[in-house]
Amino acid sequence: MNKGKQPWGKRPLDMVSLSIQYSNAEAKKQPWGKQALSAILSLGFMILGIGCISLAMFNLWTQSDYFANATLSSYSAHTHLAAVAPNTLNGENTALEVSAPNPVMPATEKAIYPVYPAEGDNIGILTIPVLNLKLPLLQGTGAKTLKKGVGHFTQSVLPGENDNCVVSGHRETVFRQLGKLKIGDQLIVQTTAGTFTYEVNGMRIVHADDKTVIVPTDHAVLTMTTCYPFNTPGYYPDRYIVSANLVKSE
Repeated sequence: MNKGKQPWGKRPLDMVSLSIQYSNAEAKKQPWGKQALSAILSLGFMILGIGCISLAMFNLWTQSDYFANATLSSYSAHTHLAAVAPNTLNGENTALEVSAPNPVMPATEKAIYPVYPAEGDNIGILTIPVLNLKLPLLQGTGAKTLKKGVGHFTQSVLPGENDNCVVSGHRETVFRQLGKLKIGDQLIVQTTAGTFTYEVNGMRIVHADDKTVIVPTDHAVLTMTTCYPFNTPGYYPDRYIVSANLVKSE
């Protein structure tokens, strides 16, 4: 009877042996699975890191190229002062000319105005000897300010400072005779910081939306602007611009 039952007794042992062998095989396979997963994750993070670095470098390159192009465009627009524009002040279709570059006097780099003027404050006096005019110069270009005299564009530097100082006036009042100025005429601005003499070096006509009027400059400039045409009532889509370089500071 025992001999007859012996094969059945061996079967459980065989099953245990197979189970152990299967467990050992699974144990051997498990580290390789973890290693493969770790390798895949490492490769993924490496690719992600390289992508982020590449994207950052591309953004830096495009930004530097943008600013370089913007600077070049701004410079090109500003140096376009000699563009031909129609001059119909005397009923003639002539060209407005810009003089050859004259020696200019650089303004002082230090602050010459201890207190920045508030809107509506009196800055000084603008004298135009050739037109026999002495005009009050005020801070701001609002409607109330321009009724009192010449207004200083607050986003530009003050008279005598090293950059583009922009002032505006009405064509019917303070700047009615602006079209009579010629190259070489003097403009004198007296302020609390001193007396600054500018010399006219160009006139031009631009559209009201032309932003080249207020571009920065590398030396002291006075830019005067008013509506144009002078003697035409109603709509005035253009601006008459007079540019002058600082030649003397006292």
